[in-house]
Amino acid sequence: MKLEFILNDKAVSLEVDPMKRLLDILREDFGLTGTKESCGEGECGACTVLLDGKPVTSCLVNAVHAENKQVVTSEGIAQKPLGKLLIACFDETNAVQCGFCFPGFLVSSYYYLKNDGEPNLEKIKTALSGNICRCTGYQKIFDSVMMACHRKQEQEK
Repeated sequence: MKLEFILNDKAVSLEVDPMKRLLDILREDFGLTGTKESCGEGECGACTVLLDGKPVTSCLVNAVHAENKQVVTSEGIAQKPLGKLLIACFDETNAVQCGFCFPGFLVSSYYYLKNDGEPNLEKIKTALSGNICRCTGYQKIFDSVMMACHRKQEQEK
């Protein structure tokens, strides 16, 4: 099938098996390797992307579900001002050790900042609850997002 969608703000078209996973299309066909496969069951969050503005685990989404929709990966988010803010905060707090989980946390954190952004620890924990980090632990990650929330609020004043 011919699949057409918006990928990181660019219109793309691709001949693809509609049952191929979105994760595989992003990595294999577009070379966007920031989207990681870890569990392959939608439990770890390493493959999180935004599909029409909502976070989804791309290992569970068939290609056909991206038809005529907008997909934003961690690479796309890294180019946006809010994404750059988050990356700076993660860097300042040394929140990520091996980096494997970072793209999923970036996408989920971006979604939180864009749609809520309240510097509220419980809300941040809930927003990031679909992501697993096996190295660093979560406190520094939560601190990073909290820092980004505060900085976003300061910028909006």
